[in-house]
Amino acid sequence: MELASLDINGNYTYADYLKWTFKERVELIKGKLFKMSPAPNRMHQGLSGYMFYTLYNHLRGKKCKVYCAPFDVRLPGKSKDDKDVINVLQPDLCVICDESKLDFKGCIGAPDIVVEILSPSNNVVELKNKYDVYERAGVTEYWVVSPQDKTFLVYTLLDGSYKASRLMVAGDIVETSILPGFSLELAELFDSIN
Repeated sequence: MELASLDINGNYTYADYLKWTFKERVELIKGKLFKMSPAPNRMHQGLSGYMFYTLYNHLRGKKCKVYCAPFDVRLPGKSKDDKDVINVLQPDLCVICDESKLDFKGCIGAPDIVVEILSPSNNVVELKNKYDVYERAGVTEYWVVSPQDKTFLVYTLLDGSYKASRLMVAGDIVETSILPGFSLELAELFDSIN
């Protein structure tokens, strides 16, 4: 099957997603098919690698685990049955502290932290569509990193809605109550892509 043979305006589920064998990476957001951009650029990969390394080292020996894309995060609606799951995302990084959400296929349920590193070709998808899906699913923290602007924004779920941090830049330090003792120095993060 070729990606081009699918109806781009159709509605799909994770059961459909599992049948696809084309090479392109895709995500399902609210049942709609979104083709992921080609291989991430060097800045994107530098940021992803640095953050994965920092999170992995902090989490070694702890119950929370960090995963990097490609890694399916299925956000169920009415049930966890494959035919009912219409949101299948591949965040750049995610932290999961509840082992019961992990299975052979990836994660079923909301991660504690999701990290999306913006690319020029997919900002609209991240900022409009994923925000809503992550908020509704109950992702506790949604981190949005812009390599182009060298900015970092944290959305924290409070009473079912996201509250945005101030826009952080080099010189700021990201901390989270989800991972006591964790800190990410943004000057070092953004220096990693120079």
